[in-house]
Amino acid sequence: MARHPKPRGFNLADVDVRLLRVLQAVVRNRGFAAAQSDLGLSAATISNHIARLEVRLGVRLCERGRRGFSLTEDGMRIHEASLTLFRSIDNFSGIVGSVRGELTGQVHFGTVDAMYTNSGLALHEALGRFHDLAPKVMLNIETASPQLLQQRLLDGRYFLILTPIDAPHAHINAVPVFEETQELYCGRTHPLFDQPAAKIRPATLAGYAYAARSYMTNWTGLKGISFRSAALTAHMESLAMLVLSGKYLGHLPVHYADSWVRQGHMRSLLPHEMSYVDTFYLAHLASEKNRAMSTLYDCLRSHIGEGRMPRY
Repeated sequence: MARHPKPRGFNLADVDVRLLRVLQAVVRNRGFAAAQSDLGLSAATISNHIARLEVRLGVRLCERGRRGFSLTEDGMRIHEASLTLFRSIDNFSGIVGSVRGELTGQVHFGTVDAMYTNSGLALHEALGRFHDLAPKVMLNIETASPQLLQQRLLDGRYFLILTPIDAPHAHINAVPVFEETQELYCGRTHPLFDQPAAKIRPATLAGYAYAARSYMTNWTGLKGISFRSAALTAHMESLAMLVLSGKYLGHLPVHYADSWVRQGHMRSLLPHEMSYVDTFYLAHLASEKNRAMSTLYDCLRSHIGEGRMPRY
C-alpha cells in the first residue's frame, strides 16, 4: 500500500475546499461511480481528485476496489471535519446575507422517514412558505434514525431536526410539536390476520416474530409482553416490507399503514392495548443563530403543533 508523505504543515487553500466537496459527494453517494451525476465528472476524474486530496493532506482517505468504496479511519476524521468546515462556510454566507438584508446560504434539515403520509402536518405547506420567504437559500433535507439525527445535529451536520427524542441533550433546544400513534400490525398471510379479535390476547403475540426498531434499545414491550425480536431496522419502509411479508409483527405509524389496511394487506392487532405514542420534537442547537434556520423553524412551527399539541 502506497504511503502518502506527511506534509510539514498544512494551510487550507481554495483548491482544498473544492477537493473536500468532491470527497463529501463521494461519501454521500457511497462511491465514485454513484457520485458522477452529482458532480458532473467522470469516475476517473473523481478518482484523480481524491488522489490529489490525499497527497495534499498526506493521508490515505479511502479504500477503493472490488470490495467497493469505504473511508479509512483518517478519512472518516477528515470527512467529519469537512462537514464542520462547510457548516461554518454556510453560516458565514448566511451572516453576510443577513448584513445585506437578505437570506442566503444553506440550511440542512433532518427528519425521520414516513412523514409524507401524515397529511395533517402540512409539511409541504411549511416548506413552500419557507421558499417564498427565502428563495435564495439552498434547503437540504435528509432522513435518518432519531439517534443519528440528534448526533448529526450536535456535530453540526444538521441545523434543524424533526424527530422523536427520548432525552434532549443539554445543548439542544427541543420543542414538542405533535404526537404520533403507533399500532401493531400483521400482514395478510400472517396466521393472526384472519383470527377473530376476541380470540387474540396480548400473551398470544409473544410467540410470533417481531420486527423491532434498531434505535429503540431500551424498549421492553407493552402490557408486560416481551416481543420476540427477529428482525431489526431503523426505517419505516423496511419495517412495512417485513410486516407485509406475513412473517413478522411490527409497529407502524397509523397514517403510514392506513393505505395497506384499507387495501386488505395489513391488519391492526389489539389497537387499544398494543399501541403507543411517540412525541415528535422540532430541535436545534441552543447556540444556533442562523437566520435562514430560524425562518425554516418558524415556518414549521406555524404549520405543526402551534398551540395545543395534535395527535395523528
